[in-house]
Amino acid sequence: MLVQKYRDMLSGKSVIRQLAEFAAERGKEIGYENVFDYSLGNPSVPVPREFTDKMVELLTTRESGELHGYSPNLGITAVREAVAASLEKRFGLPYRKEHIFMASGAAGALAHAFRLVTEPGDEILTFAPFFPEYHPYVDLTGASLKVVPPDTESFQINFDKFEEMLTEKVMAVLLNTPNNPSGVVYSRDTLERLAGLLTTKAELYGHEIYLISDEPYREIVFDGEAAPCVSKFYDNTIMCYSFSKSLSLPGERIGYVAVNPRCRNAEEMIHMCVQISRGIGHNCPPSIIQLAVAEVLDKTSDMKVYETNRNILYRELTELGFTCVKPGGTFYIFPKAMEEDAKVFCQKALNYDLILVPGDTFGAPGYFRMAYCIDTEKVERSLEALRRFVKTEYM
Repeated sequence: MLVQKYRDMLSGKSVIRQLAEFAAERGKEIGYENVFDYSLGNPSVPVPREFTDKMVELLTTRESGELHGYSPNLGITAVREAVAASLEKRFGLPYRKEHIFMASGAAGALAHAFRLVTEPGDEILTFAPFFPEYHPYVDLTGASLKVVPPDTESFQINFDKFEEMLTEKVMAVLLNTPNNPSGVVYSRDTLERLAGLLTTKAELYGHEIYLISDEPYREIVFDGEAAPCVSKFYDNTIMCYSFSKSLSLPGERIGYVAVNPRCRNAEEMIHMCVQISRGIGHNCPPSIIQLAVAEVLDKTSDMKVYETNRNILYRELTELGFTCVKPGGTFYIFPKAMEEDAKVFCQKALNYDLILVPGDTFGAPGYFRMAYCIDTEKVERSLEALRRFVKTEYM
């Protein structure tokens, strides 16, 4: 007999993926260059040349077993040492390899983090707007994801609602900064206030409350700023990182768990990740990709195009009358729709070959997401379609 909970999920497929599939089919009809597809957050810039060169070097100079065999359960030791050294240099925290577990992207890292600190029946809080896949990621562990309503003025944390929802059942708080879908970078004031509340409530309830920091967009920050390091604000932080966005490597599925060295039992938690892997079939990310990324830890793809696209879209959207918080990073923008039902708004946009994602599944009904990780030339061509859409439907 098939498992009913997974069968039920067939009726709730990812809206983002469904729209991306629609865009691909529409592209077959009119040419994909004429479909203004803002659905999927798939990096559009090439990997750094250094990564490609390293892959070629590895393939031509190393033994097959080293490149294509299983890595140790924790990840390749030299790679973990390199990741720890990079984190210590960048953020001033005393990371060592004992605090690092190599994982299959941020999703793999999160899968381990949730199971490290929750039992079935526990709660994890996250903040709207949030990545919709957090629900299956958390709920299928037996824990329950609860969503704090958004502060739509700034898309920082709605602290009044958060404090109300931070009950004794909450074992972890899931944070995503820079944020998908809003593009907002949580401020130092926000992180300090968050850390203070978690410390106070943990003391009150007599158990740790962990902060799980989902950081795949950490390097994509605009206006010459840097995203504050979440782990510096709160000792019980579990950093979940992916190279998918910084190095444009989403298909390689490589990232890591980094437990704050100041977290109690940090080293034991990393070894527990190995045991979690046994239960979820994680079983080591690719050896060759671990070795290659270790050589480019302080490099990124050339991501200037994302800031250029942000500026073009933010200016056009606000001039057309959209309400929009200006993104501080990522490659997403999250305006308010021009009617109450964003799903209807986005459905109308399809008639203009604009592929926009309604914000309902992000926990912010009435808003929509645009993933602008596309060529600037296509962004500029999309503006006329956007103007026609707004003028025809809403003016």
